[in-house]
Amino acid sequence: MPLHLPSRLMRAVMALSALAALTALVTPAARAQDTGTLARIKATGAITYGYRESSFGFSYIDGGPRPVGYSIDICNRILEAVKTELKMLNIEVKYQAVTSANRMPLVQNGTVDIECGSTTNLVERQKQVAFSPDIFRYNVRTLVKASSKINGIADLQGKTVATTAGTTSFRLLKEADKGQRLEVTNILGRDHSDSFQLVVTDRAQAFVLDDILLAGQIANAPNPRDYKIVGESLRTENQSLMFRKDDPQFKALVDRVVGNMMKSGEMEILYKRWFMSPIPPRGININYPLNAETRDAFRNPSSKGI
Repeated sequence: MPLHLPSRLMRAVMALSALAALTALVTPAARAQDTGTLARIKATGAITYGYRESSFGFSYIDGGPRPVGYSIDICNRILEAVKTELKMLNIEVKYQAVTSANRMPLVQNGTVDIECGSTTNLVERQKQVAFSPDIFRYNVRTLVKASSKINGIADLQGKTVATTAGTTSFRLLKEADKGQRLEVTNILGRDHSDSFQLVVTDRAQAFVLDDILLAGQIANAPNPRDYKIVGESLRTENQSLMFRKDDPQFKALVDRVVGNMMKSGEMEILYKRWFMSPIPPRGININYPLNAETRDAFRNPSSKGI
């Protein structure tokens, strides 16, 4: 028996059916663009930087009202491009402190739009987040007290080694052991300064991390000569800016800005400012010359990861 609906109800049903059909035609890419980073910035009038509190040279607090550093300066250049893209004269910058442990979740859940810190671009991380072209390449090595007799991985046998929570440093140390059955105790610092203090106070005999970040910790120590960086490289890694994945419009903008900075020489100027010159707040020079790996990154921009 046919079902007869009132004409008004029938029109409503037909309208809903048409709307459902139209929605189904919207591609995932179009939906992503509607909710992408640029759309969010335009809607809110603000962008949120994720920053590190003690990644000296890259992203750190210098006693002023906002973080400073090489990564922050690069993010500021990206922001200028965002203003041009969206035709907005003013965009508010909000700042969110992040750690090695929480930086990816805060990017994924939308709390942070772009992390302007010191994060390694790993292929395994690309399953969760996206990255800019590499802005720095470095070697993972070991910081110890100058008075120690530690000169390489083998000398860590039976020692306590500090690493920062959320980094890959301890895993790389174990992988570099190559079956020699190195027995070490791992102790975690909340951030890089916390990990460094574990060595300062003799709760750990070594601190494994990116050599440039280790150099920053030493440069800012009251007595830099009390510490040294030793041993073989555990791995050459690459640092990039991090943001949400599946946002091709924002990634294209970031890639364009970073690539142009590298080709124009602007990136090298920023590098010299933050790693080869006195920096705030104490006018200390990290004195880390541009290495061959980073120079190659500037010549051949890439975000493929390792």
